[in-house]
Amino acid sequence: MPLPPRPRLAALAWIAASALAGCSPTFNWREVPIGNDGVVALLPCKPDRATRSLPLGVEAVAVDMAGCEAGGATFAVAHAVAGSPAQAEGWMRAWRAATRGQIAGVPATETAAALLRAANSPAPVRLDTQDAGAGTQAPALHVLWFAQLHPEGVSLYQATVLGKPSSTDALPTFFEGLHIP
Repeated sequence: MPLPPRPRLAALAWIAASALAGCSPTFNWREVPIGNDGVVALLPCKPDRATRSLPLGVEAVAVDMAGCEAGGATFAVAHAVAGSPAQAEGWMRAWRAATRGQIAGVPATETAAALLRAANSPAPVRLDTQDAGAGTQAPALHVLWFAQLHPEGVSLYQATVLGKPSSTDALPTFFEGLHIP
C-alpha cells in the first residue's frame, strides 16, 4: 500500500539527505591564508596547522605549515620570514638542499618557475620527482619554493604535494591556486 503524500515526501527527503551525507568530494578545494602577508593557497581539504623549527643552514627557523591529505596525496604549504634578502637567499638554498637530501638517490628535476608577483630574488624554483611505483619508499614529490618581499623582510614559502593525487587536475589546481597579493 502506497504511503500518503506527506510521509512519502518525508521518506524521500530522508533518503536524499542520507545519500548526500554519504557523499563527500575527494577534493573539496578551499582558499587558505598562509602567513600574515596576504598569500592564499588553494587546498583540497581542511588543513591542519603547525609550527616547527627547521634547520636552514646554521640557523633554526620557525616555519608555519598548513596541510592536509586528500585523494592519495598530502598537500602542504610552509612559510618562514627572513629579515633581509641576503638571509632569504641563504635560507632558500638551505631549504632546497635539505629537500634534495631527503630524496637522495631519487631522480628529480629542478627548474625555474613562475608565479605572479613572486620575488625575483630568491627566484621561484620547482622540483619534481616521479612515483617510483608500488612497493617502493619513494612517492612522487612536487615542490614549489617562492618568496614575497614586504617591508619587514622576505617571506619564504614551500608548496608541496607528496604522493600521486587520484585526480590529474589536483596538481595544477594546487599550484595555480597559490596567490600573492
